[in-house]
Amino acid sequence: MEIVQNLHTLTLDNRAIFFTLISSKQPFSVGYSRQLKTPFVSLQSEPLPRAITSKISTKENSFTIDYLVRACGLSLEAAVSASQKIHLESPKRADAVLALLRDRGFSKTQISSLVKKRPFLLLAHPQNTLLPKLEFFYSIGASNSALARALSSDPTLLTRSLENQIIPSYNFLKSILLSDEKIVSALKRTTWIFLEDHSKNLIPNIELLREAGVLHSCISLLLTHFPEALMQRHDKFSKIVKEVREMEFDPKKSTFVLAVHAISGKGNKSIWNKCFEVYMRWGWSKDDIFAAFKKHPHCMMLSEKKIMKAMDFFVNKMGFPSKVIAQCPVVLFFSLEKRIVPRCRVIRVLMNKRLVKEDVSLASVLLPVEQCFLDRFVTRFAEEIPRLLSVYEGKKDVEEAFNLDI
Repeated sequence: MEIVQNLHTLTLDNRAIFFTLISSKQPFSVGYSRQLKTPFVSLQSEPLPRAITSKISTKENSFTIDYLVRACGLSLEAAVSASQKIHLESPKRADAVLALLRDRGFSKTQISSLVKKRPFLLLAHPQNTLLPKLEFFYSIGASNSALARALSSDPTLLTRSLENQIIPSYNFLKSILLSDEKIVSALKRTTWIFLEDHSKNLIPNIELLREAGVLHSCISLLLTHFPEALMQRHDKFSKIVKEVREMEFDPKKSTFVLAVHAISGKGNKSIWNKCFEVYMRWGWSKDDIFAAFKKHPHCMMLSEKKIMKAMDFFVNKMGFPSKVIAQCPVVLFFSLEKRIVPRCRVIRVLMNKRLVKEDVSLASVLLPVEQCFLDRFVTRFAEEIPRLLSVYEGKKDVEEAFNLDI
């Protein structure tokens, strides 16, 4: 077969490929879900079933490699690597697994990613092992697409027991978040919210926040949208909370937990430092930066590109003093194309016609919902400027008529 012949392009030196066969004696642990009333089989990631390691030639393992490439979309190199962990004697079970995943909305790319990361899932019983887990997450409101994204990113969840791991984790999360919608939001962020031993870090970290006076609603916000921050090692989390308290954030406000998230982990801290440097370039002092951080902590998590584009527009196009943005950092989060520029076009016209003061605040222009903005700045001046709505909508001929160089 062509795929097997092409194996010589890999640096295998004609050596035998080692692969692992799942033992046929006790391959799975069998259980029963009280909630779903469905018998299920669980593939445990630890401990794994006892394995048998055999030495075979590339030719003898050609079916597994060929199947992984043609049916699962793995690269040849990835298929060779996966074939060391799984041996397919026939396509029957694997075909059924792939059919289930396709039926549940997994794309070809997502299936390929899942199989590459956990190839032995191809040996799982689709109806008894995989389907009950999928159905459980659908039952709490996870959509096909959201679950497919989460599991293809990290399929570990499919290797854990529904009754012994997944459902107990769900019950704990429900006691904190109170709604399935929030649990699904946390799941989208990381599947490890269902995999971690909650008593190790999550529970102590929650208790620490409570002792600091953080409201339950704020803890729920952090767990729902930024669960990784709350799942950090307790000693590291304690230092971060202490640092946020020393910055004098109010624990009764959501900005406290947003600040915790903003400085959690090496990645976020690196982004924080980069944002600090970019704002300094625009003339902000350290006090300006910390003031902006206290008002909207996530202003220290924006990309350099987004900051630079927004600041360039506000300062160089609209003429606002740079430090004005520090006083209202939330404006940096809005879409330049969809919100900032259209509204500023309108304000530019109104300023030129002396219908609004030149010191109109950015907050009054950019914060209101669209209908409020239209009522206050467009509809109100329809008689004086009949084509103001066209300015807002970005009609090119109107922009040229008003000489709007934005």
